[in-house]
Amino acid sequence: MEVKTSLLDNMIGVGDMVLLEPLSEDSFIDNLRKRFDHNEIYTYIGSVVISINPYRSLPIYTPDKVEEYRNRNFYELSPHIYALADEAYRSLRDQDKDQCILITGESGAGKTEASKLVMSYVAAVCGKGQEVNKVKEQLLQSNPVLEAFGNAKTVRNDNSSRFGKYMDIEFDFKGDPLGGVISNYLLEKSRVVKQPRGERNFHIFYQLLSGASDDTLKKLKLERDFSKYNYLSLDSAAVNGLDDAANFRTVRNAMQIVGFMEDEMQSVLELVAAVLKLGNIEFKPESRCNGTDESRIKDKNDLKEMCELLGIEQSVLERAFSYRTVEAKMEKVSTTLNVSQAYYARDALAKNLYSRLFSWLVTRINESIKAQAKTRHKVMGVLDIYGFEIFEDNSFEQFIINYCNEKLQQIFIELTLREEQEEYVREGIEWTNIEYFNNAVICDLIENNQNGILAMLDEECLRPGTVTDETFLDKLNTVCAEHQHFESRLSKNSKFLTDHSLPHNCFRIQHYAGKVLYRVEGFMDKNNDLLYRDLSQAMYKANHSLIKQLFPEGNPAKVNLKRPPTAGFQFRASVGTLMKNLLTKNPNYIRCIKPNDKKASHIFTDSLVCHQARYLGLMENVRVRRAGYAFRQIYEPCLERYKMLCKRTWPHWRGPAREGVEVLMTDLQVPPEEFSYGRSKIFIRNPRTLFFLEERRKQCLEDLATLIQKIYRGWKCRTHFLLLKQSQITVAAWYRRYAQQKKYKRIKSATTMVQSYTRGWQARKLLRELKYQKRCKEAVTTIAAFWHGTQARRELRRLKEEARRRHAVAVIWAYWQGLQVRREYRKFFRANAGKKIYDFVIQRIIQKYLLGLRSSVPSMSPIDRSWPSRPHLFLDEAHTQLRRIFHLWRCKKYRGQFTEEKKAVYEEKLEASEIFKDKKALYPSSVSQPFKGDYLEITKNPKYQKLNNVVEEKVLLADVVNKINRANGKGTARIFLLTKKNVVLADQKTGQVKASVPLPDLTSVSVSTQSDGFFALKLKEGTASAVKGDFLLSSEHLIEIITKLHRVGTTAADVEQLNIDISDEFLVQFKQDKVCVKFIQGAPKNGSGVSCKRKNNRLLEVSVPTTAATS
Repeated sequence: MEVKTSLLDNMIGVGDMVLLEPLSEDSFIDNLRKRFDHNEIYTYIGSVVISINPYRSLPIYTPDKVEEYRNRNFYELSPHIYALADEAYRSLRDQDKDQCILITGESGAGKTEASKLVMSYVAAVCGKGQEVNKVKEQLLQSNPVLEAFGNAKTVRNDNSSRFGKYMDIEFDFKGDPLGGVISNYLLEKSRVVKQPRGERNFHIFYQLLSGASDDTLKKLKLERDFSKYNYLSLDSAAVNGLDDAANFRTVRNAMQIVGFMEDEMQSVLELVAAVLKLGNIEFKPESRCNGTDESRIKDKNDLKEMCELLGIEQSVLERAFSYRTVEAKMEKVSTTLNVSQAYYARDALAKNLYSRLFSWLVTRINESIKAQAKTRHKVMGVLDIYGFEIFEDNSFEQFIINYCNEKLQQIFIELTLREEQEEYVREGIEWTNIEYFNNAVICDLIENNQNGILAMLDEECLRPGTVTDETFLDKLNTVCAEHQHFESRLSKNSKFLTDHSLPHNCFRIQHYAGKVLYRVEGFMDKNNDLLYRDLSQAMYKANHSLIKQLFPEGNPAKVNLKRPPTAGFQFRASVGTLMKNLLTKNPNYIRCIKPNDKKASHIFTDSLVCHQARYLGLMENVRVRRAGYAFRQIYEPCLERYKMLCKRTWPHWRGPAREGVEVLMTDLQVPPEEFSYGRSKIFIRNPRTLFFLEERRKQCLEDLATLIQKIYRGWKCRTHFLLLKQSQITVAAWYRRYAQQKKYKRIKSATTMVQSYTRGWQARKLLRELKYQKRCKEAVTTIAAFWHGTQARRELRRLKEEARRRHAVAVIWAYWQGLQVRREYRKFFRANAGKKIYDFVIQRIIQKYLLGLRSSVPSMSPIDRSWPSRPHLFLDEAHTQLRRIFHLWRCKKYRGQFTEEKKAVYEEKLEASEIFKDKKALYPSSVSQPFKGDYLEITKNPKYQKLNNVVEEKVLLADVVNKINRANGKGTARIFLLTKKNVVLADQKTGQVKASVPLPDLTSVSVSTQSDGFFALKLKEGTASAVKGDFLLSSEHLIEIITKLHRVGTTAADVEQLNIDISDEFLVQFKQDKVCVKFIQGAPKNGSGVSCKRKNNRLLEVSVPTTAATS
């Protein structure tokens, strides 16, 4: 069985205001706030949807949500705009009923977004196909175009619709869209020339300047700077969250999808640019000779550019701004315009140009999206129109907007009551008349043909003579003074004379939503909406293709002297047409409410919401719905929801659903006056009865949950017991099997052991017999082998003796033969022939040796130790001398490649080898390190500039050493400088010279045999340098320092050769005392290397790590 939900399940607050108990304005607002705080922005009043603008994105419009609400009953799920859209679409598709969706609310309440959601839902659930998708895309893309030209930023809404829009979407018999028709009502064209503080002009102006390419702006003669145009408000030019450049690209793309040609889009942009240029035209006064004032254009550059855009002669338009021609019968009278009249004419032209362009856009869109088939279509209308407006300063626009809302409220009440009555009749329920406030008297006050306010306004506009807003107010005070919904300070009703909240130039109307104060200033001009004929004719003369269509009255051949209809008359006619259209359709209502004036999320202002609820008539709507029966439901879902409350209907009812509901209500003892049975629904009069059923259902669900838990726990325990029982049987069976297997294995093991002992005895007996037989065979074999060996050895000795004898005979015979031959041939040779042959042979051997040596001579590298081997022993001495000579020649050639500097380095390395090789453990590690000398770069480093100036000679070596303190054995960093004449010690930080020792004052240098860097400079006694005693120093470049000291002492003429004392124990003279420095090997302490420690006044002990000493 499919489980269906209901709006009564998991309800936050009350999902349907009809069920609110108790019903009051406070409880109504409190319920809205509670749902809003839990992100429930939709609430029902019967079939009416209340929508609260959340001012943020909510995850409730996903494709999954669309599928969730598709083909579901209106009350089956929680309140949502998709439920209303689905109900309207299914009624249109399945019941062939034309639908209309009326979306109302004040600016910023979310009407435009609600209409988009409805259209997007219908587009998602209707059919698919290439042609259908194209129609859907065109219908949806008409919104961005109309929003760009008809929406603007206001103090209440960043994307406020400044026109009313009604769209009829036409469907075929399958429910697929065929096309649509859009109607627009009362564009707020006064916004083109003036915007209130904190608001903007229409979006398209800012989008064009921000998003158009530089080439496009150049063609339109525009600049991107908003401040260049008088018609654009600067204080709110930039709006957070609105990307005008991106929106302009969206609008261009939408116009292409809808069907606009490229030249049409260019023409539209040219007219928009012309409006901006028109606002920059300014006038200056000029006096004529007859004393009258006339106006002249200050700077004609903008006028010239505008005329170039529209293809108008500049002189024609300039004259139209300066003169006005009035035609009466056969006469023409031309009068000059002063500055204020010229500005009025300019603004009137801008407003008419933009409003007519907007109307042309709507007409052009209708041509693209209209249905092509001529057959009858199903229609769904979507009305997005201004809500009721109550401002501090209300004028003509608010008056006709509120008049439209009065008419919508009237039709809303009528259609709601008619729908209620039709449902009662359809279900066979007795209908009782419902008392409600009928606002027909207010509509009559405004639209009555004789005494209505609009009629009197038109009469004043047409009346000859002096006509002002004050004369219009006087007429109202005369005609409408006795009307109960009209109030004025100057009316005949004296009760308002002391009402200081009612100014003298105002009147007040008590609308269904509350009292609204209207200021009559501007009523006459806005109703006249007058455009001078000269301007119309000038526009018609333009070469621009679109301008001629927008100003047909400018055609001189069709001059109509009849006064054009007023704005009020046109709007009343269009509202009348709209009402007739809505009365032919089944209405669906969406009431939009904004929660706060800050356009911020999570803020709910009770007073603001209460104010909107009043003028939307929501409480009145609830009372009308509750006047009869507050709740109704089809029998099947009712029985499905509450069948568990009666034992006869639970769990399954086999009969008709109505009989089951009757049994259920009888068993629950609900009073008969609280409900009635219709043909397909049960009607419940009081919400308390419904809540009683819900409470009983909740309790019953808890009992059922307890029963299910009990049964489940019993089943779980039984299952667990059976499992334990089966486990016990299995364990016992396995144990018996294990015991028998163990017993069988024990018997088998004993049997096997007996068998093994028996077989072992038999095997050992057989083995003894086989071993005896084997020993007998081996004894025979051994005896035979010994005998055969003896025989073989005897034969071998005999054969060897015979071979020796044969060899001795052969040798003796060979010697004898040689002797015979020598005796025979001696007479044929000279006495020295043998020597010459010998010399010749020796010469050839030497020649061959030398030629072979030339081809196999080794490489020129001095370290190459290879040399060819000698072929004959007598060449040994020559071979050795040649090797030595070649190596010396090779070394000479190698040395010839050296520079003087490199030669000096190698000489120093050679001298270091002579001094330290096999004497100092530190020497092997220094061989691969080049002697750099100036490690501090003392001549280049600016830090040592002062020290460099003190030392006059060339610095041979500069390094940082540690001077060892006798008192504690710790080192102090010093700069060590060696020149050809002196050894200098200086402070590392300051560069100050601490000691300067002439080289002749040095007698010797003492170092240890180990791998430390300690050395002692011993000075001659009695010299000036020896006053403070010898120097005990430590350096990482010990080998280089000692070598350079020794080399300087060797090369200098006035310096005795320096003695190098290498010993692990030596004496150092510190002032008057001699201290023994002793070097020992030891383990490194605390990860450190060599350490020096004072043992007593006469001993400094230097500990060298073992690893360092042996490395």
